[in-house]
Amino acid sequence: MNSEAACRDQILLILGAWGMPADKAERVAEALVWADLRGVASHGISMLTEYDSRRQGGRINMAAVPAILRQTPVSALVDGDGGMGHPAAHLAMSLAIEKAKANGVGVVVVRNSSHFGALGHYTELAALADLIGIATTSVSGITAAPTGGAAARFGTDPFSFAAPSADGKTFLLDMATTTVARGKVRNRGNENLHCPPGWVLTPEGLPSTDPNAPFNGGFLTSLGGSLEGASYKGYGLAAMVNILSSCLAGSTLITDPMHLKQPWGQDIAHFFMTIDPTLFRESGEFEQSVEIFSNALRATPPADPAVPVQVAGDPERARMEERRTKGIPIAPGLRSKLIAIAAEAGTPWLLY
Repeated sequence: MNSEAACRDQILLILGAWGMPADKAERVAEALVWADLRGVASHGISMLTEYDSRRQGGRINMAAVPAILRQTPVSALVDGDGGMGHPAAHLAMSLAIEKAKANGVGVVVVRNSSHFGALGHYTELAALADLIGIATTSVSGITAAPTGGAAARFGTDPFSFAAPSADGKTFLLDMATTTVARGKVRNRGNENLHCPPGWVLTPEGLPSTDPNAPFNGGFLTSLGGSLEGASYKGYGLAAMVNILSSCLAGSTLITDPMHLKQPWGQDIAHFFMTIDPTLFRESGEFEQSVEIFSNALRATPPADPAVPVQVAGDPERARMEERRTKGIPIAPGLRSKLIAIAAEAGTPWLLY
């Protein structure tokens, strides 16, 4: 097992060797370790394998400096300068928090960015500031077909919502609009494991358990996983994510043939919104309501007495407490890939 500090140091060493400024690299390491601590391995240190591939392909500006292009008291537009998305996303959410604290609401969109880790990392920042946080992002991997379609038009197109609770147990929803995140499928492939049925489809649209299928012309399944209404809602949510992110920020649409083919960066777009509950309630009342509501859900009689009912954010919180004590595991297949990346970058390997 590896400590939180060791994982952060390993990430910083590699990013520094890639030419990323130290202050920007800190934002990346912070987001990746946040995910690994909570058991969200699809968005943790494993992402270095994809970042390395994109960097070598000239799709990430490692020296990027995000900039504010325009703003009002309640809004802002940020340009990510074709770099890794974490610094731009952190700047955007910080602006949204600042504006909500001053004026009740903050809305910030980002264009010309790239993958920025787990959305929940950013919406939690809002909740920790006693605000409601909402975030969406467009993505690079076009791997999901609209319900009934035979060609990919969407990615995982995630959505996150966070609300502060009086007991400190933030309600934190972070979800893909596909059955699972693309990174979970990638991590299965890293370890030569099959996917559970229902995760992926072949290029012909047939069910598969091959983790390489979505990377070789196949698809991820839409949320709901069938031709019934549930999956229509799933890709409808994916469409909403792209409208809030790409359409609002002015980035290339995921359906545009030129998506990911811009001369600079990936042109991924993000959306962040913060709301101050004191616009509507006295200070602390909203948080008390969230606690009461969440505890009522937790008190639901479980179908299986051994599996209590949980609220969004509970499983990740429990995993974080465990891993801060016992450490963060790195699976053997991923470990081999990361060792190779560190060696190529000329940095020491610090982890187990």
